[in-house]
Amino acid sequence: MKLNRVLWLLVFICIIDSMGFGMMIPLIYAYGKQFGLTKQSLGWLTAVFSVAQFFTTPVLGALSDKFGRKLLLVVCLFGTAVSFALFGLAGSLIVLFAARALDGITGGDISVAQAMITDISSSNTRTRYFGILGSAFGLGYVIGPAAGGLLSRFGMSVPFFFAAGLSLIAALLSMFCLKETNTNNKAKKHIKRHAFTYRSLITVLKQPVVGPAIFTGFLLTTAQFVMLIGFQTFCTDALKLSPTQVGLFYAGFGVTGILMQLMVPLINKVISSRSIVLLVSTSLCFGAMVFAGLTMTVLPFAIVIGVYGLFNGLRNPMLNAIIADHSKTSEQGEVMGINQSYVSIGQAVGPAIAGMVAAISLHITFFLAAFLILTGLGIGIRLKAQESPG
Repeated sequence: MKLNRVLWLLVFICIIDSMGFGMMIPLIYAYGKQFGLTKQSLGWLTAVFSVAQFFTTPVLGALSDKFGRKLLLVVCLFGTAVSFALFGLAGSLIVLFAARALDGITGGDISVAQAMITDISSSNTRTRYFGILGSAFGLGYVIGPAAGGLLSRFGMSVPFFFAAGLSLIAALLSMFCLKETNTNNKAKKHIKRHAFTYRSLITVLKQPVVGPAIFTGFLLTTAQFVMLIGFQTFCTDALKLSPTQVGLFYAGFGVTGILMQLMVPLINKVISSRSIVLLVSTSLCFGAMVFAGLTMTVLPFAIVIGVYGLFNGLRNPMLNAIIADHSKTSEQGEVMGINQSYVSIGQAVGPAIAGMVAAISLHITFFLAAFLILTGLGIGIRLKAQESPG
């Protein structure tokens, strides 16, 4: 029962925290234009968060191994609350960039929450718990943009203050209601732990199973964000959908991923090997992106995007469980942080390269996403070969 209490508290915290982030997505450009934000600088504003997160998330993960998950989760959530409030109070473009950098610096809440899931789960329950946590983040990302759009009617800065309030609530819940899960830290204080160095960002990729899993996640995340750029441009310029229709379409895409993540326990009963589930789902995502690049009308495009959304939803639960299973107990926070660092870079690289190729053709972004997924599939085959002997 105690494990379930921690899990469901984490779920609630993650929903309200991701809601706050989701509120920003449709509003950043319109809000920032009054301070001189352009389409070009919007890309930099997005990138500054990911770059900051890339460098700080593994450090925060390593600190959670040493000082405990709860403390670091609270710090990260308070940092996010301050960054949202600063964004709402911004009077210049520099303040906008400072706010996003601060959010990136304290953006280790996802990896710390994942490390907490690792702490409270066994190998048999880990994939299911990661699926539930992923659904929580996904639900917040689906609800957030709609809530942000509604709140913006009362003023463009209102959604950012509301998001700050949500993150503050999450921080307070973590502080007063959540128990420390890293009991290994308390029981084994006499064990000397290695200090984190940025060399670990490279050396971790050389580790059996963990390295291929992290790199596969990077490729598949990059592919997803390439697809999202193609999705937006194709819906607007080729299918001539309105912003409202695109928003509903995007929400549907998010819901499919949530549904699939909730089905993880059932899938694992049918196929026990996580790497096989990953290979099958990645293959279907590859096929969906190839067909997306060939579609010309709404219905077939909706079908292939739905297929992609469904099976892409299996990526994080499977990869996170594989990484957790093959990481040292004393370093799980650090490894989860490194994994999240590569995810954040994929989120920055994807839109950057998609923007360049989208100028050539509306369809080519889907073929680029397919190529990245195919590369990830190749790494996934290597992952399966390394995991099998264990």
